[in-house]
Amino acid sequence: MRRAIALVGLFGIIGAGLSLSILPSTKTVAAASDQRTFLIPASDGYGVADCISTKSECGKIVANAWCEAKGFASATSFGLASREDFTGTLAKATVTAEPERPLVIVCG
Repeated sequence: MRRAIALVGLFGIIGAGLSLSILPSTKTVAAASDQRTFLIPASDGYGVADCISTKSECGKIVANAWCEAKGFASATSFGLASREDFTGTLAKATVTAEPERPLVIVCG
């Protein structure tokens, strides 16, 4: 009985080793045609809202870094989000002050 358990364990270890050896060793990259839109709160606490909302050079750097961190090559566009980019609005909203619009980064 001990031999049978030992053989099952040995085959399990060999199978795990073989499965790890056939995994691709290169880094996976998102397909070129994939695009994803990220909505970021303007008051995220990191102070990047000024860069991204004005579309300045620092905004381009921040947007590209954001996309690279998410597995994309670079940002295709960034800036303030339009009303159509986010949901949750009401038909008859009684807003006393204009809510802060989120930021948008499109990666591709």
